[in-house]
Amino acid sequence: MIAAMANFLGYDLYDLELTTVKDNGDLRKLLIETTGKSIVVIEDIDCSLDLTGQRKKKEKDENDAETGKEKDPISKKKKEAEEESKRTGEVTLSGLLNFIDGIWSACGGEGIIVFTTNYVDRLDPALIRRGRMDKSIEMSYCRFEAFKVLAKNYLELESHELFGKIEELLGKTNLETCLKCLIEALEASKEEARKESEEAMLKAEKADREWKKQAAVKEDGVTLSREVKENGVIAQG
Repeated sequence: MIAAMANFLGYDLYDLELTTVKDNGDLRKLLIETTGKSIVVIEDIDCSLDLTGQRKKKEKDENDAETGKEKDPISKKKKEAEEESKRTGEVTLSGLLNFIDGIWSACGGEGIIVFTTNYVDRLDPALIRRGRMDKSIEMSYCRFEAFKVLAKNYLELESHELFGKIEELLGKTNLETCLKCLIEALEASKEEARKESEEAMLKAEKADREWKKQAAVKEDGVTLSREVKENGVIAQG
């Protein structure tokens, strides 16, 4: 879908891997260097960036302070300094948000940023709030309307006698059915791989036996020739 968006709009497409970006400064440089009309894709945003850990940790520290668990001011200052040093050397949620809709967002032209995730509930509310995320699209199972578009685009078919049956089957498709089919396909693939491995082993064993047999025959021939030579027996033609 993202590739289709880029083709339709005539935009450049960038795939950004946040785990390879050193810090917020490098992130800003990368995003500024993108073209004015571009789509920046950040896949699996829930895995690429700790979007909730810092807030939860801060809340825990505040709760600990309230309950009197953090009593040593020297240890507390040292801990805060270590955390601050760590934060300055990595990409943070704040750095990402500042570029999305902060002052640096005005330098990006007509760019589009697309995030993908399998776990929306794990994302920080600040990232997905209204006004920051303009559109949220759930990529569910392929339904009949989507199938017709694919058939038209790739097969140039606008109608077919089997479309009715396909619509009926797609209407009955659910998560359990899809998972069952996936498991069956994986098991079949595993069984096929096992059979191929066994066949390869049998062929190797057969080839090894043939080689040993030929070697034994050759060795017997050499031994017989040596005995004939030693006994002085010469075959008469």
